[in-house]
Amino acid sequence: MRKPVLAGVVFLLVFIAVLLYSTLSLTRNRERVEVCMEYDGRMQCATGSGATRESALRGATTASCAQISSGVTGSQQCEHSTPVRVTWK
Repeated sequence: MRKPVLAGVVFLLVFIAVLLYSTLSLTRNRERVEVCMEYDGRMQCATGSGATRESALRGATTASCAQISSGVTGSQQCEHSTPVRVTWK
């Protein structure tokens, strides 16, 4: 019974190491941006990050619009409007 327990502990440690490595490697060389959107008289800024500039910009825009618009139509209108400010970090 000693070998199965040891094998389980080794497997768990390897799994945790791989998980930590993959999580930390995702944060390297990422694009970060702050986007300020205005919709229906309200303005909201949000930060987004992604592997590419396009994905970072899309994420920040979606996050900004989610806080100032309601419903599918409002969200789509907000997301397709021009940002008030875009700041790359």
